[in-house]
Amino acid sequence: MKINCLIIDDEPMARKLLQEYIEETDFLVLAGIAENPVKAMGLIKELAVDLIFLDVNMPKMNGMEFMRSSANLPMVIMTTAYGQYALEGFEMAVIDYLVKPFSLERFLKAVQKALDLKLLKDKAMPANATTDHFYVKCNGKVVRVNCDELLYIEGMSNYITLYTNTGKLVVYLTIKGILEKLPSNNFVQVHKSVVVNIDKISSIDGNMLYIGDHKVAIGANFSDEAMKKILGDRFLKR
Repeated sequence: MKINCLIIDDEPMARKLLQEYIEETDFLVLAGIAENPVKAMGLIKELAVDLIFLDVNMPKMNGMEFMRSSANLPMVIMTTAYGQYALEGFEMAVIDYLVKPFSLERFLKAVQKALDLKLLKDKAMPANATTDHFYVKCNGKVVRVNCDELLYIEGMSNYITLYTNTGKLVVYLTIKGILEKLPSNNFVQVHKSVVVNIDKISSIDGNMLYIGDHKVAIGANFSDEAMKKILGDRFLKR
């Protein structure tokens, strides 16, 4: 398995060191280099990037601003000389946080986490597969999620929250990614950032869906298709 990488850093020496480390790691492929996030935006999809090495302090837009303003980012490893951003970075679900200068050994530990996560995603949710369960990594543990226990899913930036019968899990995935893997007959996207389990909907009031103790709004752009799928031929008219 290969991981396509993008370096986003305004320092030439930092870019050179990362490039050398990537070339020394057999499962990494350097897909591109950008001097700032503005230049990187168009490269991410074009180059099919799996992993970003992201500096924090850069001109025009810093790394934190880039993550906050970008949806559905690939995996991110932060690389910076400033340790004070680590907590905010992990709250935004970065894979790891490398404080410059970092060694090849420390670099390898970080990218191994990215490889483990990519392998987990591919194994847990193979393409075009329909399953009654899947596995996710949450708080350092691999957790099984049964589809019939899943109430709904809410996305934000490059992570999602899975609401289940017993609680919630925050996972480094995207709405698009998980929607492609869930049983299509049971789950429907009702908002750009929300997917619901049709079987868990207890009532509908206008554009609001009630799921247990939760309520979810249906987005205007999703309303028609979502209601058709939710109701189908199950709506009994007088």
